[in-house]
Amino acid sequence: MGDAARSSAARPRRVSHGTGFWIVAAGFLVVMAYSTVPTPLYPLYEERDGFPVWMITVIFAAYAVGVVVSLFFLGHISDWAGRRRMLLIAILVSVVSAVLFLSWSSPVGLIVARLVNGISIGVLTATATAHLSELRARSRPGESAIVAASVAGAANLGGLALGPLIGGLFAEFVPSPLIVPHAVFLIALVLAGIAVASVPETVDAPEAPVHYRPQRLSAPSGSRSTFVAAGFGAFASFALLGLFTSLAPSILVGKFAQHDHLVAGATTFAVFGAAAVGQLLLARIALRIQLLIATISCGVGLAAVAIGALAPQFAVFLLGGIVAGLGVGVLFKSSIATAASLASPARRGEALAFIFLIAYCGLALPVLAAGVALVFVPESIVVVVFVTLVLVATVAAGIAMTRKARSDA
Repeated sequence: MGDAARSSAARPRRVSHGTGFWIVAAGFLVVMAYSTVPTPLYPLYEERDGFPVWMITVIFAAYAVGVVVSLFFLGHISDWAGRRRMLLIAILVSVVSAVLFLSWSSPVGLIVARLVNGISIGVLTATATAHLSELRARSRPGESAIVAASVAGAANLGGLALGPLIGGLFAEFVPSPLIVPHAVFLIALVLAGIAVASVPETVDAPEAPVHYRPQRLSAPSGSRSTFVAAGFGAFASFALLGLFTSLAPSILVGKFAQHDHLVAGATTFAVFGAAAVGQLLLARIALRIQLLIATISCGVGLAAVAIGALAPQFAVFLLGGIVAGLGVGVLFKSSIATAASLASPARRGEALAFIFLIAYCGLALPVLAAGVALVFVPESIVVVVFVTLVLVATVAAGIAMTRKARSDA
């Protein structure tokens, strides 16, 4: 009895699956928020280090490359290594990126810090999404899976929305705006890691040793056309979000003479916030109606973004971003829910890692191409071409996924 008592005392206490669900959602939110805190700070880094606008796209692309590489090599291994363990690793890597931001003040340091931060997000996204789905299924087995998918999507995009707003508040009202945000989030990340350590594991240890391999780049068998449509939706959604997390602050300064850092943060917050709110508000509407709303919102919103950039009219640009943000939020959630539903439980993390890999390619590649174009082409033309291509991609993805939803109904 004494040995059993000592063994029980040594074993860490775990919270319930229901409580663990909300702890993971909160941790997911904090890590995602930290990944976009630098967005309104880019003009300050640009001023401090004297680099051109296109360097911002390189710094941002380093983050996206970190996510993509991490998703390919690490995003799926929680299927056998365990959800909680990989979440803790993701939070630890994010802590390392905060330390780099605080200790390495140069353009090279920014690139490395963003790369490391991207690695954290690559480990986190698919793992946290799968963990939330499994925790909710165990705490409320009769509930629709769309609830867990909506919370996961809201934590993901809600965190991405909160980061720029928090960064803008720090930049506008707090001394040392290039230090304090990273120090505050360093503490928040450590606290999130401590909380996540108490969450139950939902993956059973494999009976036989598992040999590591990189992410399998294949759609679930028998559902390839549906998975391709979901992947296209994820790519197109993140292409728009990439515009507002990389170039938007510089556009506000160059096109609209908006030098207020809080405005820069609030603009990105409004777009991502609309994406997160749209996911929650439309969660219980039929999927085909959601996708129809998303497709119309993307088309109308992106057209307004282009008009606002050309006019230039800041109110039109911002309103268009909010309307388009609502559309891509619904489109992205539908892509994630579709991918999760097509995969078997043993390969859910792998399928989600693949769909996030596609999404973050959408975040990285168009923005990097825009950065190259800025060297040769005026900013207004780059923005209009970028927005036009994203408009075509999002509307096409929405139409494809709507048709599939109608055929399944």
